[in-house]
Amino acid sequence: MKRVSEIETQAFAFRLDAHSGVPVYRQLIDQVQAAIASGALAVGDQLPTVRQVAVDLAINPNTVSRAYREMEIRGLLDTQQGTGTFVADRKVEYSKDDRERMLGQLVSEFVSRAGAAGFTLKQLLKALREMQPDEELKRK
Repeated sequence: MKRVSEIETQAFAFRLDAHSGVPVYRQLIDQVQAAIASGALAVGDQLPTVRQVAVDLAINPNTVSRAYREMEIRGLLDTQQGTGTFVADRKVEYSKDDRERMLGQLVSEFVSRAGAAGFTLKQLLKALREMQPDEELKRK
């Protein structure tokens, strides 16, 4: 049985899978990046405090702090002393070749992890289409 912990920030929720093999700080980073990409988190949205995430997920505050710090370095988050941590208004620009390489790596990792979990490519494509806000794409 998988142990999944979660906390919510509006429509965004942290979820930890203790059996995924992925380090906790990496899971937090991946989830914030996915939430930004999907629109669940927008520029200026506030994330919960390090202490709140640590308490709610029963993890070490240093782990949360490490994830937040790494996201700040990447330009995903801005921390304002005394105010909180917010989704940054910075877009990282990559060359076309870099973007294609990164997309290839992401797709390869995604398909590999999903395949290891027993999902078929057809199931993945269906799930991705369902995430698409454009109704026409869902029907294809």
